[in-house]
Amino acid sequence: MTGYVALLRAVNVGGTGKLPMAELRAMCETLGFKKVRTYIASGNVVFDSPLSESEVKAALEQALERYAGKPVGVLVRTEAEMAAVLAANPFAGAASNRTVAIFLDAPPPADTLDGVTGRDTEEIGLGLREVYVHYPDGQGDSKLKIPAAKGGTARNMNTVAKLAAWAQD
Repeated sequence: MTGYVALLRAVNVGGTGKLPMAELRAMCETLGFKKVRTYIASGNVVFDSPLSESEVKAALEQALERYAGKPVGVLVRTEAEMAAVLAANPFAGAASNRTVAIFLDAPPPADTLDGVTGRDTEEIGLGLREVYVHYPDGQGDSKLKIPAAKGGTARNMNTVAKLAAWAQD
């Protein structure tokens, strides 16, 4: 069994994509996932499964599409990968609630930083399959756009730390 973290895109954010976490847990258990736990209502689920990462992603995306009637993106990391995301944070000295990892399915393109617009005080770093952003002035008023991260989903480092710890339990 491998420990996994699944991060759903656009769930319970801004009044769209409503999905009660109890239903997400039940959905995961129906898929045969074990030790299923959800963290906060924004689509974070930790579980064990004998399936591969791509099989977990496909199964969960299919179940979510049946539930929602539309595609719901899912980004998946193993417990080891989630711990590595936390350890690789290039802004570890910054406030963890003002630093995010934007999770992607593939490595960020080499020209990721070239496409960035609206940058002010934000700092950006590239990971293996993540883009890290530190928002020293907060995210609320930021105009930052990272086209290469459009298909990803962001979690602040507090959430990343909690999910990494849970996945290793």
